[in-house]
Amino acid sequence: MVVQKIKTAIIGTGTAGLNAYRAVKSLGKTILIEGGQYGTTCARVGCMPSKLLIAAADSAHHTAIAPQFGVHPKDIKIDGAKVMDRVKRERDRFVGFVLESVENIPTEDRLIGRAEFIAPMALKVNNQILEAERIIIATGSRTVYPEYLKPVMPKVITNEEVFYLNDLPKSLLVIGTGVIGLELAQAFHRLGVRVTVVGRGGRIGIFSDPSLRQYAAEHLEKTMDFVANAKFKDLRLGGDGVLGLISRNGSEFQEESWEYILCAAGRVSNVDSLNLKDSGLRLNHLGLPQFNRQTLQCSELPVFLCGDVTNEFQLLHEASDEGRHAGLNALNYPNLSPIQRRSPLNIAFTDPQMAISGQAYSDLVPESFVTGRVSFENQGRSRIMLINHGLMHVYADKETTRFLGAEIYGPQAEHLAHLLSWSHQMKLTIPQMLDMPFYHPVIEEGLRTALRDAEQKLK
Repeated sequence: MVVQKIKTAIIGTGTAGLNAYRAVKSLGKTILIEGGQYGTTCARVGCMPSKLLIAAADSAHHTAIAPQFGVHPKDIKIDGAKVMDRVKRERDRFVGFVLESVENIPTEDRLIGRAEFIAPMALKVNNQILEAERIIIATGSRTVYPEYLKPVMPKVITNEEVFYLNDLPKSLLVIGTGVIGLELAQAFHRLGVRVTVVGRGGRIGIFSDPSLRQYAAEHLEKTMDFVANAKFKDLRLGGDGVLGLISRNGSEFQEESWEYILCAAGRVSNVDSLNLKDSGLRLNHLGLPQFNRQTLQCSELPVFLCGDVTNEFQLLHEASDEGRHAGLNALNYPNLSPIQRRSPLNIAFTDPQMAISGQAYSDLVPESFVTGRVSFENQGRSRIMLINHGLMHVYADKETTRFLGAEIYGPQAEHLAHLLSWSHQMKLTIPQMLDMPFYHPVIEEGLRTALRDAEQKLK
């Protein structure tokens, strides 16, 4: 078996791995190892194809509500095959950009194969052994499947398969009320698919604030077949899909059927095939390497963990930052520096959109903050555009008046969230934020209402 001594081995060529490579390659011989296919999760099966599907769904929804404005479109038809064709075509275009960046990496720096540790700082890939001075693990994550789905797995799909469908499904049971589940459930629902989306334990998207969770759950129940707490019995293959008994929020079990089950019940780190027991790294209760959240170093070895595999921030901009920092710390080892994290920013592209800027409600110390509130139901610009649904809470420190964070369920929350995360990163106070200009009539006036409410409670 061939033995090759190298400076750095990077396991995984997603967003984190590619950014790590760019940062560390000047150290010397660096090899990128890919166990699957090139193309990031975001481009191939995540952010980009889901937004393409949502764009089609938004178009259908705007057409459906047009009569409320006095506009009556005729002969509306949703062509599922054409919807999915555009999703796949544009998705492949985005993937193509990633593939171009990979192809620009020298061939000798790329290796296709599954990596596994055979000793500390030694990896076996195919028929060769890599002895590396540094190792960066950026293997990403994958969907986790509940045990009760085992009997019907031939009809279970995830975000990794759904964007390869040639047509819209006739019906879907979506399991999971996190970001992926809610985004896809609502999009397919608006495109005419019969959708049931179910959760367990009361989780709603990204929210930790009980008031936001309750509001969002009530709104989703009004607008689609949403079940916050569901139980299943006797799931089985039958007809052209899946049959099973479902209990909705404690009700009696009744039999229902769907063409597919879309599983979005959570994600787990891709480390199973790495043979970490021979890595020399300390592992936590999940079997993941213990790592320093500031330096990204694992144990005392020059091994670094970054991206979705950390099971912490499964967001592209965080994976990008972590990959670059892991690469820099590998480059400069043993002189390690802490990662300078940006203010938190998390967005779900549901309608209304969900967002968290700065600290979430669950991160705050009870009794140390006030909450400024605004409902979008009577907010001027939102009502003009018939998107007047939602609630926003902003949190402010009682002593310093500093803006601490916000949770938003509202129209165009993606834009409000950026303003608020920037304000958080600049450590602005509520009075300083209120000194900023607010145009009229805009949705941002709703933010001003929430800030004024917080200011009153700070007095």
